[in-house]
Amino acid sequence: MAKANPFFDVDVSKFTDVSKMMSQFKVPGVDVEAMVAAQQKNIQALTAANQLAFEGFQAVARRQSEILRQTIEQTTSIVSELLAAGSPEDKVAKQADLVKVAFEKALANTRELAELVSKSNSEAADVINKRVTESLEELKVVVAKVKASK
Repeated sequence: MAKANPFFDVDVSKFTDVSKMMSQFKVPGVDVEAMVAAQQKNIQALTAANQLAFEGFQAVARRQSEILRQTIEQTTSIVSELLAAGSPEDKVAKQADLVKVAFEKALANTRELAELVSKSNSEAADVINKRVTESLEELKVVVAKVKASK
């Protein structure tokens, strides 16, 4: 036996087709099919934007993994170099050079990751912006039709 929804007593199976549901409300000057189509386009745009954002997240995660692997390899190499025989002065000079190189590499990696995130965000925002522009154009057409019918 199906359990009743505790929040409302409506059989939601009646509303599976939104256009049929909306057509029951016979509002003059409202094109239900156009409204449903517009909402479907909105959902498609949001889905595409989410997909782009997720792909961007994956690209950033992959690059972070690569950077971590490279850093571990470089650290191992650096430790080996510092443990090699040599005078304390040579080791201090070598250590200073290695710190400088490591800092520059970390800065470049940070810049690269920031650019990846920015690109991903921009691509996702472009999809949404395009849909908003299309939606406004669709609204202009609907308003023009309503004015023309009066």
